[in-house]
Amino acid sequence: MTATEGLLVPPGHGRVVETPAQRVTFKVTGTHSRTASTFEVEVPPGFDVGAHVHTRSEELFYVLEGELDVLAFEPRLRTPDNWQRWQSSSGTRVVRATPGTVIVVPPGCPHAFANPTDTPAKMFFQASPPPDHERYFEELLEILGGGGPPDHTAIEELRARYDIEQLTPLKHR
Repeated sequence: MTATEGLLVPPGHGRVVETPAQRVTFKVTGTHSRTASTFEVEVPPGFDVGAHVHTRSEELFYVLEGELDVLAFEPRLRTPDNWQRWQSSSGTRVVRATPGTVIVVPPGCPHAFANPTDTPAKMFFQASPPPDHERYFEELLEILGGGGPPDHTAIEELRARYDIEQLTPLKHR
């Protein structure tokens, strides 16, 4: 059966999942797209998703507001922390992404983002295939919503279930 109507999500609409660590608005889910889930993500000051890699997922980030430090390359050496100092064998380093910056991450490419500023950042985030990131966000935000420092063991188990190999820890204020 062919769809006869598209999906229109007005500004300010979509299912919101929020904790002190992150606010994620689901814009397009696997219910409406066979190719990707789409989210609007607010990244608070001090949030660091930690460097990680997927074997199957492809991601696209588009910075809408604020600034984010962004990594999208294989480093010469994967150290267990401080991905902001990583460098690729070709000399690529972490960049400060500003509004209008697009980052595309193919499967197998280490990547990370962090908000090192004192103001929130906002990005459009697309992950393929759906609905893995939808379920991941729901469960991650449930873990982070408990207050206090992140439960790294619970996050590691969650990420393993959703094709996420964590290379450096997730951090938030």
